[in-house]
Amino acid sequence: MSAAQLAFDLGHRPALGREDFLVAPGNEVAVAWIDRWPSWPGAALALHGPAGCGKSHLCQVWRGASGAVRIDGAMLAAAEPPALLGTATACALDDVEDALGGNDGRAKRLFHLYNMLVERGGHMLFIGRAAPSRWPVALRDLETRLASVPAVELAAPGDALIEAVMVKLFADRQLRVGSDVVRFLMPRMERSFAAARVLVEALDRAALADRREITVPLARAVLADLDGTGEI
Repeated sequence: MSAAQLAFDLGHRPALGREDFLVAPGNEVAVAWIDRWPSWPGAALALHGPAGCGKSHLCQVWRGASGAVRIDGAMLAAAEPPALLGTATACALDDVEDALGGNDGRAKRLFHLYNMLVERGGHMLFIGRAAPSRWPVALRDLETRLASVPAVELAAPGDALIEAVMVKLFADRQLRVGSDVVRFLMPRMERSFAAARVLVEALDRAALADRREITVPLARAVLADLDGTGEI
C-alpha cells in the first residue's frame, strides 16, 4: 500500500431535520411558512432562490412532516398524475423550471396533478430558482393556478450563516476542525451551501487518505486541488 492510504467512502447521514436547519435573516420567512403547514392559506407554496440557499433542505423538512412524495421533470414526462401521486395528499416538485419546459405534456400533467391535490384537500410545494412569475409556463390554465400561489424567496447565505453551516457539516461527519481552519476557508470559498458541502467532503477524503487531521495546510492544498487557484 502506498503512503497515501486508500480512502473508503463509507458514506454518512447528513442532518436534514428541522432542528438542523440554521435560521438566518435570508431564510426566516421561508422557515416560518414551512413551520406553519398544514395551516397554509391555500393548497401550495413556492420556494425560490439561488443554488445552495437551503431550498432542498427545507423541502426535505416539509416532506418529513407532510409525507409528501417528490417528483421532478423527468417523472412528469414519464408517468400520469395518478401514478405519480398514488394515495398521497402532499407533493413536492423539485426544479420547477425543468419540469415546465418542453412540449412533452409535463405542464398538462402538472396541472392535473395539482388539481388532484386540491380535490384531496392536500398541498404542494414548488421548488425553483426564479420567482414564479418567471417560470416558463406554456399552459394558460396552469399559469392561472400558479399565479395565486404564495412565493417566498430564500437569499444567498451570508458569511455568518456559511460559517455556521461549515461547522455543522464537519459535525455531521464527526470531524474535529479548529476555528483557524474555518477562518482560513471563509474568504476563499463561494458563498453557498453547495460549495460548503463540496469543500467539506473533499477535506474529509483528503484527511482520510493521508491519515492526518484537517489543518490549514491541508485546507490550502485541497482548495488548490479543487480549482487550481486556491479558491472555490
